[in-house]
Amino acid sequence: MRTLFLAILVLPVCGQWLKIPTAGIPRNADGTPNLTAPAPKLADGTPDFSGIWRQPNGVKYTINLAADLKPEDVPMLPATAAEYKRRQDTLSKDDPVGHCNLPGVPQVNTVPYPYKILQSPRQITFLYEAIRGFREIFMDGRSLPADMQPSWLGYSVGHWEGDTLVVETAGQNDKSWIDSGGHPHSEQLRVTEKFRRRNFGTIDLEITIDDPGAYSKPWTVKFELRYVPDTELLEYVCTENNKDVEHLVGK
Repeated sequence: MRTLFLAILVLPVCGQWLKIPTAGIPRNADGTPNLTAPAPKLADGTPDFSGIWRQPNGVKYTINLAADLKPEDVPMLPATAAEYKRRQDTLSKDDPVGHCNLPGVPQVNTVPYPYKILQSPRQITFLYEAIRGFREIFMDGRSLPADMQPSWLGYSVGHWEGDTLVVETAGQNDKSWIDSGGHPHSEQLRVTEKFRRRNFGTIDLEITIDDPGAYSKPWTVKFELRYVPDTELLEYVCTENNKDVEHLVGK
């Protein structure tokens, strides 16, 4: 592995709700969750994304969001390519997440740790186990702010296109990385996520990176999210990480 996804994980096993049956989900005759059952809908007919989800491919997309793409599909500008090479050559020792900073969008959805989606008609909230973060997606028809103060997770607004949840995110600072492998981005980054719940246990997620400050054209990746039944999130604490970070010296 070329990169390290560093954090201090505090897992007090005693007293954690790790084996609590999830109420109200479809089950097979033997009591196991039926993850191929039809996708649920809310009373107003919109798809219901509520529950705990996880990206099931380990650190594949955490390390390299473009793992399934060819190099020419990720058209970096010259300065972007040079910075990406520097980060690769130093084995991602400056990865902001390794210093306990928040992962930005889309990296926050690619880590192998689970996250819980809470859904209401006017807002969808993501509660991330990783670094105990959260993200608000406003569904009340508002637009992205005209004057955005750059932040780690930026601003997110969503709308429905049929059964697909479309989320637009902008206003992120340029301190985060797209992935732990070091794909850079600028403050011009706009991320479009499309979530479609194929069945009870699977969300198809499509992510488009549109950043004219770092790439000559948008690029898109696709992967699945899997439902995680009969459990709850754990507490994940990342502190200064000083003792570990000082050992990240690159090649």
